[in-house]
Amino acid sequence: MNAGVLVSVEVDAATIARGDQIMIGGHTFTVTDMTAMRGGAKRLVFSSGESLVINRTTTLWAARRTNPRLLRRHHHSL
Repeated sequence: MNAGVLVSVEVDAATIARGDQIMIGGHTFTVTDMTAMRGGAKRLVFSSGESLVINRTTTLWAARRTNPRLLRRHHHSL
């Protein structure tokens, strides 16, 4: 079982991460791999085997797993 909670984050080609879950047409897709492309675009590969190319100006909302306890510890150490 994965630790942490799912939070909604705004992502683009520069900030999307492996493990992010995005919804397209009512279906959830989990990013398993990414390839940088010319012009700041990125090819996302999903756990289903499907892929999507987003350009540097594409903005999406993703669900991302994060552990608030780790974030809290990090802030206390500053």
